[in-house]
Amino acid sequence: MAVVNVDKLTYAGRLESVAPVAHLPNYVFEQVDICDREALEKVFGDHAPDAVMHLAAESHVDRSIDGPGAFVETNVNGTFQMLECALAYWRGLSAAGRAEFRFLHVSTDEVYGALGEDGVFSEDSPYRPNSPYAASKAAADHFARAWHQTYGLPVLVTNCSNNYGPYQFPEKMIPTMILAAMEGRKLPVYGDGTNVRDWLHVEDHARALHTVLATGRPGEVYNIGGDNEKRNLEVVEAICDALDTLLPGSANRPHRDLIEFVTDRPGHDFRYAIDGGKIRNELGWTAQHEFVEGLTGTVRWYLENREWWEPIQPVYNGDRQGLEPRS
Repeated sequence: MAVVNVDKLTYAGRLESVAPVAHLPNYVFEQVDICDREALEKVFGDHAPDAVMHLAAESHVDRSIDGPGAFVETNVNGTFQMLECALAYWRGLSAAGRAEFRFLHVSTDEVYGALGEDGVFSEDSPYRPNSPYAASKAAADHFARAWHQTYGLPVLVTNCSNNYGPYQFPEKMIPTMILAAMEGRKLPVYGDGTNVRDWLHVEDHARALHTVLATGRPGEVYNIGGDNEKRNLEVVEAICDALDTLLPGSANRPHRDLIEFVTDRPGHDFRYAIDGGKIRNELGWTAQHEFVEGLTGTVRWYLENREWWEPIQPVYNGDRQGLEPRS
């Protein structure tokens, strides 16, 4: 199997993240903006893919509050361009090629809005996005469904819970907290820290996407969860405890003393939780990473890979975004 990696290399895109596989003969990198139709058409023509896994997106909620335009351009228009190029390419395949081709659109549980203290999101949950990011992904999901229903493109859609693990850009919560705690900076917890997320290890997510691509039914949606619901404060405390163990000589122990509560994010969804019954029962996938074990491994990775994240500091130094409402 050969893989063609298409990436614009925005602020969060780093070739260092794929360095371990960059030398492999079955790996190709193309620096392309998915909003560039001509460049995308060339990628399809040059590489003749059997399948497309569409993960490209602006994905940080706080950034979407400050600058929603970039999210509409990449997540909505970019998805439209991807679907259009894939459709034209698919129509030019042989009958056997069309039958085998798949387009996997990767999305988020945030399109469903927020839950209260109980309940879970299923594939039939109504869409109620509350942030500009979630709204842009919801729009992209609808385009993906429409291209299947209207044009017959063999599209699959996945909606996953919060990812964590190695190589995550430090604007996301878990790496933000790890790096701040390592450096003895305050750990800002939004509101009272009771907001709940379901955490999915990136390796489990990758296995799920491969499973859906290989065995999922075109036209279907599959929700992917980690079965690891945690309040935000619990996650930060677990990071602190892991650092206390892994850095016994740190002057910042106990790291929980660095926690401070800050003004909540505008429109902060209270709780997300996934019903993963469909992908489990139909495709046989289940998450394998228990949260504390996976989180400890993630903390250890950031401790051991300073050469990956230190060059990012001039680009993203941990300053908070999305705090002020737009005028």
